[in-house]
Amino acid sequence: MKRRHILAAAGVGIAAGALVGCKEEAGAASTSQPAAEAKTFNWKMVTSWPKNFPGVGVGAERFAKLVDEMSNGRLKVKVYAAGELVPALEVFDAVSRGTAEMGHGAPYYWKGKVPAAQFFCALPFGPNAQEMNAWLHYGGGMKLWEEVYKPFGVLPMACGATGVQTAGWFNKEINSVDDLKGLKMRTPGLGGEVLTKVGGTVVNMPAGEIFTALQTGAIDATEWIGPYNDQALGLHKAAKYYYTPGWQEPNVTFELDINIKAWETLPADLQAIVRAAARDVNGDMLDDYNAKNMEAMEQLKTAGVDVRRLPDEVLAKLKEVSADVVDATAAADPAAQKVWEQQKAYLARLYEYAEANEKDIYAIR
Repeated sequence: MKRRHILAAAGVGIAAGALVGCKEEAGAASTSQPAAEAKTFNWKMVTSWPKNFPGVGVGAERFAKLVDEMSNGRLKVKVYAAGELVPALEVFDAVSRGTAEMGHGAPYYWKGKVPAAQFFCALPFGPNAQEMNAWLHYGGGMKLWEEVYKPFGVLPMACGATGVQTAGWFNKEINSVDDLKGLKMRTPGLGGEVLTKVGGTVVNMPAGEIFTALQTGAIDATEWIGPYNDQALGLHKAAKYYYTPGWQEPNVTFELDINIKAWETLPADLQAIVRAAARDVNGDMLDDYNAKNMEAMEQLKTAGVDVRRLPDEVLAKLKEVSADVVDATAAADPAAQKVWEQQKAYLARLYEYAEANEKDIYAIR
């Protein structure tokens, strides 16, 4: 009995010692864990947009605010407007070099460096926002996008969409294809290539320069995004005619660019927060455009803006040329060709569904 009591006492002592050890370890963990969690990151985001510009600029600011709130201040992102740190069209290069950890812009702005980027942004007579998002997030598009950008040290994420745009503002009537010949127009991406093929001249410039160029006659026409942003730029004060539909950009997907080396320094939970914030902004920006474009178009019409639809003859020719331009652009670059072959096959399935379902709803409602 005595021996059993001694062993029991010894067992209690061992258990107590173990508990003390556990408490000490837990104490050490509790002091080290907050220290790890307290580490903060202060990042810069350069953008292609004027400061707090409606839609795209506000979307970039919303992303930064969401990340700050969800991370409880552990990741702070300071947003720089176009020209504050780097020019509007040099966002991708700045992120690639590490001048800024993040950037927000439109993929087709860097088509000269990354030809395949255009296919993640906007295709003439191509997918709308819902279809582009379906391809990106569930059809293999994001995997291809990451593959294309990886050699430049950049990780892309979809971070905003415009929905269907307008064809743009013109200081001359467009009654036939011949009216496009000699036209000097600000329009980027593959749509710009199409305009060139039908005899126009493309002039690329950031948002902040468009109004003056149109007003002074440096350009004859421009497309930006749609009524919401166009009204904010005052384009209705510099051009006579507002044409629809936006054949050149049935949607533009904007991107969040992240320097891969910087990304790898973030703990997993902050990476998850960044991804979640980008997805939130991707959907929220589209909602914002849908609501505000409607309101702005109503205001523009009330103000007497001459809103017109491009003639069927013009649209038919632009569609024909667009198909050739997209195929030729893809064929000229191996990465673009790989993306386009996969994208084209997936979009064909999406279009078939839209024809059988959504198109009829638009027709009958």
